[in-house]
Amino acid sequence: MNSYLFLGSIAVYLIGAISALIFNKKNRVCMYVSFISASVASGLGIIFSISVLSGNTFDYVINGSELLSYGFFVDKLSAFFILIISITGVSVSIYSIGYATEYFGKKNIGYLGALYNIFILSMVLVVSANNAIMFLIVWELMSIISYMLVMFEHEKKETRKAGFIYIVMTHTGTGFIILSFLILAGSTGSFNFEAFRLAASTMPPYLKDMIFLFALIGFGTKAGIVPLHIWLPYAHPAAPGNVSALMSGVMIKTAIFMLIRVFFDFLGAGTAWWGILVLIVASISALIGVMYALMEHDLKRLLAYHSVENIGIILIGVGVSMIFMASGHPDLAAFGLIAGLYHTINHAVFKSLLFLGAGSIVYSTHTRNIEEYGGLIKRMPWTALFFLIGAISICALPPFNGFVSEWLTFQAQLLSINLSDNITKIIVLFSGAGLALTGALAAACFVKAFGISFLALPRSAHAEHSKEVPVPMLVGMFILSLMCIVLGVMPFYFIKIIDSISAQLVGVNIISRINFDLSIASLSPSLSYSPATVSTSLIALLVFVILPLPIIMYLLWKRTPILKYETWGCGQPVSTGRNEYTATAFSKPIRMWMVGIFRPQREIQTTYSDSSFIKDKVIFGSEIEPIFERYLYDPVAKVVIVLSRYMRIIQTGYIQTYLLYIFITLVISLIYVGSGG
Repeated sequence: MNSYLFLGSIAVYLIGAISALIFNKKNRVCMYVSFISASVASGLGIIFSISVLSGNTFDYVINGSELLSYGFFVDKLSAFFILIISITGVSVSIYSIGYATEYFGKKNIGYLGALYNIFILSMVLVVSANNAIMFLIVWELMSIISYMLVMFEHEKKETRKAGFIYIVMTHTGTGFIILSFLILAGSTGSFNFEAFRLAASTMPPYLKDMIFLFALIGFGTKAGIVPLHIWLPYAHPAAPGNVSALMSGVMIKTAIFMLIRVFFDFLGAGTAWWGILVLIVASISALIGVMYALMEHDLKRLLAYHSVENIGIILIGVGVSMIFMASGHPDLAAFGLIAGLYHTINHAVFKSLLFLGAGSIVYSTHTRNIEEYGGLIKRMPWTALFFLIGAISICALPPFNGFVSEWLTFQAQLLSINLSDNITKIIVLFSGAGLALTGALAAACFVKAFGISFLALPRSAHAEHSKEVPVPMLVGMFILSLMCIVLGVMPFYFIKIIDSISAQLVGVNIISRINFDLSIASLSPSLSYSPATVSTSLIALLVFVILPLPIIMYLLWKRTPILKYETWGCGQPVSTGRNEYTATAFSKPIRMWMVGIFRPQREIQTTYSDSSFIKDKVIFGSEIEPIFERYLYDPVAKVVIVLSRYMRIIQTGYIQTYLLYIFITLVISLIYVGSGG
């Protein structure tokens, strides 16, 4: 049955892609066929992943040999990520049925539908591949297809820049991935992942350190960890809204999947400094991501930086788990890994929801600038509700899903007092303080994002003439909103599944030591520190009891006479959005507080009327310095350009010269072979 489900899912994705190309001249038919096919295929993926998570491991070999076997292997870890891909795929595909109408008469819908289906399929194959060669093929397929989707609106200059940065960074990361796989293959004599799993016990420590570093750089580039995140705030905003949701919610998680696979499954996570390095990088990524998000006024770039933040939070759980594993605490390692994996699915859900909400706003207003929004809650009430649910979830407020996984991550960090090494203990606790600050800044950021966008009066004609999006787009957002609530109110069911996954990686099952009556994080008192307990069910009950109170109060006192007066606006008209609080003003206190990091630059343009003493208009602009681009990537780019100019000497453009190069190379090779080298 699993073979039918897996292969059937692949077949339906391919049918959707081919059908999109066949019907590419008929926009509406193409839209329905391609995105409904993606929905059905994702639905089969959900059923398949649940079957594997229930204990039915899937192994499908196409052509086997000791050196290399082409096939697919899906264990519980792979199935968990297929579940994430498929849940998001169903929601985004339904959403796309309405969203694609934006491109009718403007772009080729068949091209979009075909790439969309192959993109989701490639992500499923990435987490299912069972050997290095097969993995690199589907990994490259995923990278190229995502690049083509980022470049979908290639007529825009910023899109072309985003595509160039993305393709350069993703292939740089792939280079490091290839190096890590070559070392593993050289040590095991095989490209099969089964052989890689035996590598940790026989490989010299220095080789394992190299594999760890290469994998961290290679997959960290795709995940978007600092300072390798440079592509992410460019590519995600440039892509269509539905593609942005998949890239941020799902694609970057494939890198998390492989980091966990390499660190725990291949290498055994037995070295303490590996976990410390991952934890430090993760904490910096979380803090830097949310800080830059606070300064953004482009809604999609703001969400992209929050992807950097949440990848950091996921890797905090992974890093803590690695530290515990190396310190001889497999039970605590399981707890940290559960926190990281639970935040992985939570982030996929609420970040996809937020990107779909942003796509809906852009669909209706045709701008990504938050400063031009305002008053959208009256014109787009359902979108406002779903965006609010996503915002509350990402801010880790109960009873939504982000609260549970961040709570577990905090508890995993506090469990570090069981460590014997004081320096490691201090590092982990400092990362906990950083996570707390990250949470506070995230809340401030989404107060800005939601308040400036949806409340008050419209600040532009874009916002004033906006209207609610089509029903399929609302249905897609509703599914993810429901998941935010379910994952937050009933986490115990999902933690039970995740515990079985972590048990395969760390060798310990701790489900019997987690109290599900009124707590999601109460370990047995055998530890020197027992985490605090919290009841998400009780919190949910209190929240859903309190929420109706304003409505009840309104119904009881709605007949009370209300006196209305015109608001005093210092002599200025208040019926427009010009005097309202702006996103720039909202974030200015934090920008001033962290002026040494942001290094803001201001630009003020003043125009005068007939008199040079009377100002007619003042235009204020402010932007922060792109530190990573200016001080890390720009110098590297300059070096590459200089070297390229020297390399141009050998590029004559004449075939005779190139034939001479080949002849010289052949002679040198023959001399080398003939000398016994």
